[in-house]
Amino acid sequence: MHYNLCLCIDYAFNSLRLSPGGPKILLSLQDMMKKLDNNALWNEAAKAGAYLGAVCITCLTLRELAHASGIEFLKTAADVILWTVQFLSCILLVKDVMISVRDRYEGVKMADTFRLGRRAALLSGLLLASAQTLFILRMPEADMNAYIDALTAALPVGSAGREQVEEAMDNLPVLTFFSQWIYCYLYGTGLSAVMSRYIFLQKLFGMVPPKDENKPDEQ
Repeated sequence: MHYNLCLCIDYAFNSLRLSPGGPKILLSLQDMMKKLDNNALWNEAAKAGAYLGAVCITCLTLRELAHASGIEFLKTAADVILWTVQFLSCILLVKDVMISVRDRYEGVKMADTFRLGRRAALLSGLLLASAQTLFILRMPEADMNAYIDALTAALPVGSAGREQVEEAMDNLPVLTFFSQWIYCYLYGTGLSAVMSRYIFLQKLFGMVPPKDENKPDEQ
């Protein structure tokens, strides 16, 4: 019985596809079935988080390579340029992902895109915090001692204070992981709040072209 039912459904869809107005009806049915439920929202957030994390980790890696060169000009230039690239890329990626989800799913609301951005920030922050922690764990001992010396020189502490700084450095990977993750989540939440409102205000005031505007007319 189940096999016969599948044959009937397949026959109905094929007949509808071959009918004069069938393709438009099938597209309408497909659009109606694409609802942004919780699973779909997490899937979209996971893809967006992977893109954002890849961009941020790439910029982080290039900055670390520039700092490893020891050239002051290269380090300063890398910090400024890569920070700008990372900042603008995150904004543009979040905007594009929200617009894509809004246009591909039925009945997407402002709250949905806001939740999408928050979840993407949570996941991308996890990736970036893990990469940052890995770089600290793999930091050469000479670089770590130089960092401790610079920190000790900047603070009014003596030899006893240096020992306290060294003890604090033991917890640096854990502190870096959670502080970086929290920072990314908070920044992503603020960005999502602004961008989700922006794209829906754009749609409200008619600044978004219709979906079928660029499609050729059917003969």
